[in-house]
Amino acid sequence: MNSRSRPPAVAGTFYPDNPKTLRNDVLQYISDAKTINGPRPKFLIAPHAGYIYSGSTAAYAYRYIKSYAEDITRVVLMGPAHRVALSGLAIPSMSQFSSPLGNINLDEKNLEKLEALDFVSIDDTAHALEHSLEVQLPFLQSVLNEFTLTPIVVGECSPKELAILINTLWGGDETLFICSTDLSHYHAYSDAKQIDATTCDKIKNGENNISGEQACGCYPLNGVLQVAQERHLEVKQLYYCNSGDTAGAQDAVVGYGAFIIGNSQQ
Repeated sequence: MNSRSRPPAVAGTFYPDNPKTLRNDVLQYISDAKTINGPRPKFLIAPHAGYIYSGSTAAYAYRYIKSYAEDITRVVLMGPAHRVALSGLAIPSMSQFSSPLGNINLDEKNLEKLEALDFVSIDDTAHALEHSLEVQLPFLQSVLNEFTLTPIVVGECSPKELAILINTLWGGDETLFICSTDLSHYHAYSDAKQIDATTCDKIKNGENNISGEQACGCYPLNGVLQVAQERHLEVKQLYYCNSGDTAGAQDAVVGYGAFIIGNSQQ
């Protein structure tokens, strides 16, 4: 594995590049989110827009895992490819990912396991400018203690392939999977709420046939939902809003949802 670190690509645009301001903002978002009861988290679904738009929604998911922070030491982070056309899944060759809050070591053992899968490739270009993973890092750094990261950019793939990857890295309570996705894009406010309500119901019901029109992270999301269905996990919706509720106009909004998936028997 290359000893280089992937530097932040969207610090100063999607979120503050000043470490103190960034940490204060993230902690404020988390403080403002309500505590909700539910299953022990194995999967977290969170949005990836600029913080002024979706940070308050993402915070619900990260507030939820705060009470499990002592257990979680490995994070598998999956998000859609926005910058490159990608078939299959891409992992990086670097040894660290960086944010203004510091460096995060990548999980070499997990990445070696993924290299053996024929639908996974090493592709630093797919990671270089990708924001869907990067915007989750300051939240993780603010709620967890020491942890390693397995970052995966997800291109076109089947739910079955994603399920194979997830089961390969399943682990125990120390391993948390994160699916980074926004919901519908650029519909009028009332239309978006209707479209997103249908998508949220699909997620809660574990339906793994969500389209790109319903969620930009449909490929990782459908794989997560397939595993949730196969393992009989509980899906809990924590929060929903769209950019028209936060910092955007209401004529063309983007939807955001926060969900936790886990075993309610634990």
